[in-house]
Amino acid sequence: MYGTIGHFRIKAGMEAQFRQLIEAQAPPFDTGQISGFVASYAYRMDTDANDYSIAVVFESREAYLANAESAEQHARYQQWLPLLDGEPEWHDGEIVGGYGL
Repeated sequence: MYGTIGHFRIKAGMEAQFRQLIEAQAPPFDTGQISGFVASYAYRMDTDANDYSIAVVFESREAYLANAESAEQHARYQQWLPLLDGEPEWHDGEIVGGYGL
């Protein structure tokens, strides 16, 4: 498996809009809307309510890259940007272990 971990800050007062957006963008698992997608998790940090991290899991590096380079993913990302305080920081890599996947 392969994926990314992102870190970003939500603009003050935008949490409700951000939560609505990530809920609306959640792919239905039974339709294969995003090929190779396994799961994603968004975290709001206890130390700062505007500080978020996200973990996204794909079946393979190839599936991850195909999604990352797609026009559809770019459009989803563009919807995030007005809600964020700057660009997210992304860390891509192979998933080498875990439970519950």
